[in-house]
Amino acid sequence: MRMILAFLSLATAIYGQQPEARIKIDTERTIGEVHPYMFGNFAEHLGRVIYGGIYEEGGPLSDAQGYRRDTMKAVQDLGVTILRWPGGNFVSGYNWKDGIGPKDQRPARPDYAWGGVETNRFGTDEFLQYCERLGVAPYICINAGLGSIEDARNWVEYCNGDRKTYWADLRRKNGREKPYGVKVWGLGNELDGSWQMGHKNAEDYAKFALEAGKAMRWNDASIKLIASGSSNFGADWIGWNRTVLEKTAGLIDYISLHTYIGNRENDFERFLAASQNIEHYIRVVQGQIEAVQSGQRNPRPIYIAYDEWNVWYRARGEGDGRLEEIYNYEDALAMGMFFNCFFRHADIVKMANLAQLVNGIAPIFTNKAGLFLQPIYFPIAEYGKQRGNMSLDLLVRSPTYSVDNRPPLKYLDVSGTYNVKEGVVYLNVLNRSEKMDIASRIDNVAGTLDGEVGVWEMNQADLKATHTFGDDKKLRPAVRTIAAAVDGNGLTYNFPKHSLTILRLRVK
Repeated sequence: MRMILAFLSLATAIYGQQPEARIKIDTERTIGEVHPYMFGNFAEHLGRVIYGGIYEEGGPLSDAQGYRRDTMKAVQDLGVTILRWPGGNFVSGYNWKDGIGPKDQRPARPDYAWGGVETNRFGTDEFLQYCERLGVAPYICINAGLGSIEDARNWVEYCNGDRKTYWADLRRKNGREKPYGVKVWGLGNELDGSWQMGHKNAEDYAKFALEAGKAMRWNDASIKLIASGSSNFGADWIGWNRTVLEKTAGLIDYISLHTYIGNRENDFERFLAASQNIEHYIRVVQGQIEAVQSGQRNPRPIYIAYDEWNVWYRARGEGDGRLEEIYNYEDALAMGMFFNCFFRHADIVKMANLAQLVNGIAPIFTNKAGLFLQPIYFPIAEYGKQRGNMSLDLLVRSPTYSVDNRPPLKYLDVSGTYNVKEGVVYLNVLNRSEKMDIASRIDNVAGTLDGEVGVWEMNQADLKATHTFGDDKKLRPAVRTIAAAVDGNGLTYNFPKHSLTILRLRVK
C-alpha cells in the first residue's frame, strides 16, 4: 500500500495533477493574541527615509510643518501601529540633544553609519509629533554605542517628565508643555555586530543595558524596555542572548531579533524556505527566555520584538547609504511568509517592525512629485486587519519539499486567526510551489461554516514584476466573495501556484 501511495505522489509531481492538502480549524486551539504592535515599522536616518520621504520642508506635497501629506496618507493606509526611531546603525553615533530646539541653531553632523551629513532638522519633537499625527505609538531606541547612561536618562526626562526639572522644562521651552509619554524604549541597536559604533561584547553590553534601563525607569517607571538581541547569526548569537537575558531578565520586557532575507540564488522555493531560519530563531530565544525564568515564582514577562525584518539584498553595496530596494512580486509573497511565522508564534512575538517606512528598503517610494506603492505594501496592509485576533493552532497537511539537508517543508505555509467577536476565521495561505496549484480540504471542528467566503489574493505570473511611478496597479490584490459548496462543515479551495491567499470564513 505504501508503495502505491508513493507512486501516486510521484505521478502527481511528474504529471502536474493537483495534489491534495488539508487544513483543519479548531477555534478553541489558540496560540495567543496577534498583538497590534506586530504591525510596526521603522524610520531610521538613512538615505531618503526621513528627508525626502517623511519630511520635506518647503516641498510641494508637504504641510506647513514639513511632513509629506502623501506619505502620511500611505502610512495610515498601511496600518502601522508603532514606529521605531532613530535607528538602526545611525543611533549608535547619534546625540539626541543635537535634534532639539530652534532648527536653525541645530548643528549639522557627519553621519558615520550611512555617509553624508545629518542636518538634525528632524529630531525628537518632530518624530513624536509625527507619531501623534499618524496615531501610532512611538518607540525610541537609545544610543548604547557611543552614548552614555546619562544621555539615555535625560532623554526619557525630556520626553516624559511632568515635574519642573531641567530637561522637562527645556521641552516646555521648545514648545511642548504636555509630556509625550513615550512608553517603548530600545536599549541600543545590534551591539553584537562588529559594524556597530561602540560595539560591545555580551557582558559589557548587558551591564550597560542594565544600568541604563534602571536610570531610565527612575525617570518613568511605566516604560517598557527592549534589550538588543541577536542580529549577527553567523557568530555566537545563542551565547549573546543567553548572557543578555541572564543579566537583564528582571528589567526588560522584550528582547529583539533582526532578520533580512534575499533571493541571491534566484531560486524561488529556496527563497521562501527562509521561514525555517526565522522559526528556529524564535524557538531558540523563547527557550532561552523560559530557561532564565525557570524556578522564579513571578518572573517578569519577556517577549520577542522582531524589530527589524524585511527582504534586503539588492541595494546593499551602492555606497551612498540610500538602500533603495525595488521590490517585486516574489518579495510581496515573502511578506506573507514572515507574518505567518509571527502569527504561529503569537504567544511570544509581541512586536515586529518592518524596516523601513519610506524609500530605503520600504513599501512606499517617493520623488518630489509623488509616490508609488511597492508590491510588498499590500500584504502588510491586509495582514494588519487581523490585529487583536487570536492566532490559531491549525492542523496542516501539504505536499512538501526540502532545501539542502533540512527537514521537509510544507508547500502550503499557513497561519490562521479568529475574531471571536465577529465569529470570523482568517486563513492566510502562501503557496510556495513555483509550479503546482494545490487543492486543499478545509475542515472546521466546531460550529457551522457559512458558504459565503471572502477571498483576498495576490497572484501574478511574472515573479519578477515590479511597480514604478505611474505604474503601481498591476500587482495589486484581487478581492472577491465566492459562494463555496460547504459539505460536512468543510469545503475545498484551490490555492494557485506562487500565490498568497487570505480567506475570510464565517463560523456560525
